[in-house]
Amino acid sequence: MKIKVFLSALVAFSVVVGLPASAQRPEASPGTQEKLRQLITNSDRPKRHSARDQYRHPFETLSFLGIDPSETVVEIFHGGQGGWYRAIIEPLVEGGGGRYFPVRGRSGWPRSDARDVPYGDVDIVFVFRAHGFLIYGAPAEDHVKDIFRMLKPGGYLGIVDHAGDEAVDQDPSGQNGYVNESYFRAMAETAGFELVRTSAVNRNPKDNKDHPRGVYSLPPTSSGPDKELHRAVGESDRFTHLYRKPE
Repeated sequence: MKIKVFLSALVAFSVVVGLPASAQRPEASPGTQEKLRQLITNSDRPKRHSARDQYRHPFETLSFLGIDPSETVVEIFHGGQGGWYRAIIEPLVEGGGGRYFPVRGRSGWPRSDARDVPYGDVDIVFVFRAHGFLIYGAPAEDHVKDIFRMLKPGGYLGIVDHAGDEAVDQDPSGQNGYVNESYFRAMAETAGFELVRTSAVNRNPKDNKDHPRGVYSLPPTSSGPDKELHRAVGESDRFTHLYRKPE
């Protein structure tokens, strides 16, 4: 019953784009959801990780993106905050017969192929707040195009990132750390991706995106003088998108 209620609530936070039914990726199965719950609530999980769950919603996010532990999974720039998502995804996938490949920062990618990644045979690529390549690592298009090349036909890209103010043009230097949702969508579609669905699960209306140090004013960095205000806001407002590489 709890699973059914959760799925109904999740749909309310999702926008499904009008692609054919064959192009729609199912959300995580009940069995996978149970494994996710076990990993997320595991008492051995670092407290500094579980403290972020209230802002990052790992269960809801990975369920929405349709994580499947039997698949070949790539995570881009997995190292932020001590490999926060990796600590959930890697054991889930390796315990389910799938394969997990991290793409490390400062590895030379995409000037050279990502190490060990089986190009053309990847089921899904995840990008979680790894916005550096979008706004600092020019040309950003090269990174998105290479993710497209990693995926098998019909493969998926799931991304969660700090959502910029759509009333303001994307700052190409990205000094505030935010990425306009429309900016990334246009880049993904130019690379050949189709938008499958979006979710509001990681939105935060308290984040007005007008902070002295941009997104880095907010937790977990909490940089700058007004830390109490930033703690009251919580972590950033984020867009959550699922894209598909056409067959």
